[in-house]
Amino acid sequence: METDFFKHETAIVENGSKIGNNTKVWHFSHVRENSSIGNNCILGKSVYIDKNVKIGDFVKLQNNVSVYDGVTIEKNVFVGPHVVFTNDKSPRAFNENWEIVKTLVEEGSSIGANSTIICGIKIGKFSMIGAGSVVTKDVPAFCLVYGNPARIMGYVCKCGKILKNTEKEDNFLKGLCEKCGDINFEI
Repeated sequence: METDFFKHETAIVENGSKIGNNTKVWHFSHVRENSSIGNNCILGKSVYIDKNVKIGDFVKLQNNVSVYDGVTIEKNVFVGPHVVFTNDKSPRAFNENWEIVKTLVEEGSSIGANSTIICGIKIGKFSMIGAGSVVTKDVPAFCLVYGNPARIMGYVCKCGKILKNTEKEDNFLKGLCEKCGDINFEI
């Protein structure tokens, strides 16, 4: 099935990749075979999408993002400039048998500029990772993490505003968002 997407003349989109309607692939980006990119996505300048990567709808990858084999990014995710995802926990240049370790980035999460995401983790829905972070373990839903290594520093609303006076109860996070008024968040 043919789709209607924009590809800058300097971008490379390999055969066997799938790119959704209204997606834009900008200058010097490279999309490898067997990758799948959803509708209404933006791949900024010099983005690299490795083979077998899966990206949902309405995802924005800023300039110079590298997404390697084994990574799945769900819908409505923002990835800031110069973010890199790893995919092997013990790489060696001379190793011909790479062990791809999967990473999942759940719906609505945001990853700040210059962050490094170590493979084998899950970034929970609507979480937020601060710029320059090194993420080495799972990030729960609605959590704000940052640092090296990244640690939980608070909680955020779906709208992105930091929540104040939060408390966790069973599978819910309670806290009032001063921007949009939401109060309960299923985690």
